[in-house]
Amino acid sequence: MAFFLVCVAALGLALGLACRPQWLAWRRNRIQSNAFPAHWRKVLRRRVPLVRRLPVNLQLQLKKHMQVFIAEKSFIGCAGLRVTEEMRVVIAAQACLLLLNRAAGDFPQVRQILVYPGAFAVTRATTDGSGVLQENRLALAGESWSQGQIILSWQDALEGAADPGDGRNVVIHEFAHQLDQENGAPRGAPPPAFGDAQHDARRWAQVFRDAYAHLHAQLRVGEQGLLSHYGAQDPAEFFAVVSEVFFEQGTALQLEYPALYQELSGYYKVDPAAW
Repeated sequence: MAFFLVCVAALGLALGLACRPQWLAWRRNRIQSNAFPAHWRKVLRRRVPLVRRLPVNLQLQLKKHMQVFIAEKSFIGCAGLRVTEEMRVVIAAQACLLLLNRAAGDFPQVRQILVYPGAFAVTRATTDGSGVLQENRLALAGESWSQGQIILSWQDALEGAADPGDGRNVVIHEFAHQLDQENGAPRGAPPPAFGDAQHDARRWAQVFRDAYAHLHAQLRVGEQGLLSHYGAQDPAEFFAVVSEVFFEQGTALQLEYPALYQELSGYYKVDPAAW
């Protein structure tokens, strides 16, 4: 009898896993069939001006992605912050820019967005040149964790949305890290969308190496160009930084780094220089 019950439970689990994609698609279709709330539109107009630059079809796409994102992701206030609907809308709008025109991808690994009122403090262990382990206290605007959490400063998320042309956007930055983490540790080489025959991993790697080396050359001589020196830390940070610039300063990136822009345009399936 016990063996029979185990077999029944195993069969039920297998059927549940097999049916989950269909159930998830059905659930999301139901969410997206609802009208986009009018008060969300007001929040977008007031807080996220970048949305107005998008072509109409992409605005509609973005709103559908936002509906699913807000329904599925858990927002948690930290340090006494009470998360409001406006906060959810502002963060979701920026995060979902990375999903436009991409057949696959809804940040499946992201379960929770932890929101602090402002910059939050973390302790990092580092080793100095003599091999001595040191603990440093840092103030951060955002972090992306492989365990399914994104941590954001609401002040920085709001300021990043307010100026859509400065190339600085913490929400885009941290969610780009999540895309990069979908195939393991972040390394600046996120997996392409399923079935993307145009993606050339060798070409991507070469283009990114060249642009990364150029940023390091600028850093050595103290020259501040289009890309923030923060991206020179490692390839993962470089990918996140250039993603910010791609969406907010597409024309400038296309002019200064045409090959890099082309790779990002192929990956994200959008052309911000034309917005």
